[in-house]
Amino acid sequence: MDILFVGDVVGSPGREMIKEYLPVLKRKYRPHITIVNGENAAGGRGITEQIYKQFLESGANVVTLGNHAWDNKDIFEFIDTAKYLVRPANFPENTPGNGLVFIKMNSIEVAVINLQGRTFMPPLDCPFNKADELIEIAKKRTNIIFVDFHAEATSEKQAMGWYLDGKVSSVIGTHTHVQTSDNRILPNGTAYLTDVGMTGPYDGILGMEKEAVIKKFLTALPSRFEVPKSGRKQLSACLITIDNKSGKALKIKTILINDDQPMFTD
Repeated sequence: MDILFVGDVVGSPGREMIKEYLPVLKRKYRPHITIVNGENAAGGRGITEQIYKQFLESGANVVTLGNHAWDNKDIFEFIDTAKYLVRPANFPENTPGNGLVFIKMNSIEVAVINLQGRTFMPPLDCPFNKADELIEIAKKRTNIIFVDFHAEATSEKQAMGWYLDGKVSSVIGTHTHVQTSDNRILPNGTAYLTDVGMTGPYDGILGMEKEAVIKKFLTALPSRFEVPKSGRKQLSACLITIDNKSGKALKIKTILINDDQPMFTD
């Protein structure tokens, strides 16, 4: 089982990269399941039903979210009927949507769990306890369990990786938008990456116009961050190979496409 995971899609530049490169990546690597984090897809904040469907049309099987899940109010109109949209599972019990979905490919089922960290993030239920709860549910149907851990602190992401080592197939971090180079298989068979990176503007700062971000650092005054509408773009992803029976990861590699690391398709 090969799973392709594409990191945080930011605004229209990120959506353009998905439309252009996701079909290319799928032809090149032939993943069985493709997952896209889309929590910044609508103008850098949230997602719409139209964008969600566009991701599915481009080749995504599941779309995960994060702390900006609710920033676009359109989500409340469709999240409960979107079968392959996953929001952080450790929101309160009465929150719309689901934190766990199952996707089947060639008779093999994959569980996709979305969790959100609490360090330097809004207070939520414990993601570690919620992970245990959902893994127990998922194990009744499959050993292949993918976790998108949307968190700020590197230490919290590493802690989740080690905590879930041997319990899930992979723990992949999102949210900080910079791809890390610590992809590895942990001792008990869980693929780990602190952050898969961002898909969107290449010359911004974490996907936003750099001038506004620099101004805030210089002045300490409030500044409105916008996604650049033009300029160079990038795509960040990872590819995980998993044993179908045991659910243990066999390989994990990072993928980064930008002007300095172009993708050659011939």
